[in-house]
Amino acid sequence: MSHNLLGVYGASGFGREVMPMVNLRFGNESAEKPVFVDDNFQASELNSYPVLNFEQFIKDSNGNGQLAIAIADGAIRRKLVEKLYDEKIGPLNVFANNSVRFDNVELGDHHIICSFVTLTSNIRIGIGFHANIYSYVAHDCVIGDYVTFAPGVMCNGNVVIEDGAYIGTGAIIKQGTPESPIVIGAGAIVGMGAVVTKSVAPNTIVIGNPAKPMQSK
Repeated sequence: MSHNLLGVYGASGFGREVMPMVNLRFGNESAEKPVFVDDNFQASELNSYPVLNFEQFIKDSNGNGQLAIAIADGAIRRKLVEKLYDEKIGPLNVFANNSVRFDNVELGDHHIICSFVTLTSNIRIGIGFHANIYSYVAHDCVIGDYVTFAPGVMCNGNVVIEDGAYIGTGAIIKQGTPESPIVIGAGAIVGMGAVVTKSVAPNTIVIGNPAKPMQSK
């Protein structure tokens, strides 16, 4: 393997979901079959794709590698992106063929946009964004770096989501206004099924309907 080697970093459940999108979208552009990259996986093959550790990938790609980072934790994604920059490994941006992107959407590198995701109009999204299946981002939203959407997240218009926030499965974020957007603070976690009707402070976990900070026991 020495030319345009493509890989998915992470052989866990999400990585296995991402790999078919990579193969479908980019498989014909690569001289080699896409590979999984995982330093902790013991087998040499997964779902008929080779599995390499990171050092093997660096060696085999010979300066022509690209990786999609299929790790749900935004803080870990940030560290891995820095690692890829250090090794001059390019980003493999994944946008499912059946996802939708409308007008004036800015989308940073190292993104994974899964099947049936919709990004509407006038949206700015930073580096390392993950949007899992059936999520959407509506108009005039601003999303920071390394933000994660679990499946089925509904992010309505005029919402600001700061760096490293995690939005759980089926969560709904109420629409804000241009003058007063709903803001999800940096590092905040919105729990599964939560309905967010007002801004969330940084590094806060909110749950329920309407969403409120989780009380420590």
